[in-house]
Amino acid sequence: MQVFEQLLQNNREWAAEMVRQDKDFFHRLQDQQAPKFLWIGCSDSRVPADRITNTEPGEIFVHRNVANMVVHTDMNLLTVLEYAVKVLEVEHILVVGHYGCGGVKAAMGNQNLGIINPWLKHIKDVYRFHKEEVDALETFDQQVDRLIELNVREQVMNLAKTITVQEAWHKHKRPCLHGWVYGLKDGLINPVFDMEPGTHIDPLYEYNM
Repeated sequence: MQVFEQLLQNNREWAAEMVRQDKDFFHRLQDQQAPKFLWIGCSDSRVPADRITNTEPGEIFVHRNVANMVVHTDMNLLTVLEYAVKVLEVEHILVVGHYGCGGVKAAMGNQNLGIINPWLKHIKDVYRFHKEEVDALETFDQQVDRLIELNVREQVMNLAKTITVQEAWHKHKRPCLHGWVYGLKDGLINPVFDMEPGTHIDPLYEYNM
C-alpha cells in the first residue's frame, strides 16, 4: 500500500466509525453548516483546528496560511472572512499562531526564499515595529516566541481594520476577535489578545457607518 492509499483507508475506517457511533451523523452534516467560529491558523500540519480544540466537523470554519496572516490584499482570506461573517454569521474569529513557527523564524532572517519573500515581508513589518522589545530578550527562541505573540496581536488588529468586521460590529454587535498561540510542546493554547465588538482602533482605520 502506498502512503496516499493509507489516507483513503483511514478515511473509510473513520467514516464507518462515525456511522457506528451515530447513524445520522453524515445526514445532519450534509444539511447544514452553522459554525460559531472562524479559525485563521497557520498551515503547519501540527496545528489542526479540530484536534487541538476537541471539536467535531461543522463546528469551526477554517482558513490557514503561512504564519496565520491577515493581509488586506489577500482575496482568499477576505473571501473566507466575508462568507464566515455575513453568511455563516460566526460569533468569534480566532487568529491562532503557534510557538516555534517557521514562518516567523524565516521573517527574522535574511535568507532569500523566492516567492515566499513578499509574504514574509508582512511579518518583517511586525518585527520592525517591535524590534527593540524582541531583541532585548536573551535567547533566539524567546525572541521568536515573543514575535509570534506580537504577530498574532497584529493580525487581530488587521481584522478589526476590515470593512467586513466593522460593518458586522456596527449592525450585529459581533464577532468577537481573539488572538491565541498554541504550544507544540504541551498542546495548550495561550490566549494573548481579545477585541470585543465595537472596540475603537486608530480613527485612521475606522470607516464611517
